[in-house]
Amino acid sequence: MNEIKILVIEDHNLTRIGLRAALQTQPEFNIVGEAANAAEGIKLLKSLKPDVATIDIGLPDMDGIELTRTFRQYQAENEDYTTKLLILTMQNSEQAVLAAFAAGADSYCMKDIETERLVEAVRTTHAGSSWIDPAIADLVLQQIRQDFPDSSRGASGKRVLIEGIDPDVEKSIVTYPLTHREMDVLELIVAGCDNAEIAKRLYLTVGTVKTHVRGILNKLCVADRTQAAVRALRAGLVP
Repeated sequence: MNEIKILVIEDHNLTRIGLRAALQTQPEFNIVGEAANAAEGIKLLKSLKPDVATIDIGLPDMDGIELTRTFRQYQAENEDYTTKLLILTMQNSEQAVLAAFAAGADSYCMKDIETERLVEAVRTTHAGSSWIDPAIADLVLQQIRQDFPDSSRGASGKRVLIEGIDPDVEKSIVTYPLTHREMDVLELIVAGCDNAEIAKRLYLTVGTVKTHVRGILNKLCVADRTQAAVRALRAGLVP
């Protein structure tokens, strides 16, 4: 089993201790460092090159969203830094969630998450997929629906690009592009339609829609529809 190196950036001592204890339950997880503020966090991100960093939003010297944005800019200039960033916080406001993803966060979790879900979030993030806490997933989908109220191809043609898509995922999307019909289905997923509604709009059977959805999830390297919608925005796939 491959080791996953983790950096914990959290200013509250008890929370940091709890996170370390929870993560150390997994034999492949290796806590390579801890930081109590953003300055130390950025320093350790650069020196330790962890696979995944958990970042608290409410850091004393710089909030976690700004830290995420700052490190993403550094990564853009230094290709050998491939750390995935997982926001772990008590803030579930729409503004905080969307700002975190816009800054380049890979995943977003609430601090009251169960240990097994935290482990799942870290593994999913490390694998290159976005993990979104179910408690805030609706916020992301609501914003997507507002940004794309009309899923028709005759819309403005605007593409939304969010920084932070993994180069391997981008390469996979180029190598295995979505078919025309899969793009139709993806646009309706982003618009918030369920399989039955997609089938009705595209004059397909529900079974056929499910097949297209599975193909979309595989090609985008994601586990569910919410992650597919987020990745569609990150990759600029939705017109």
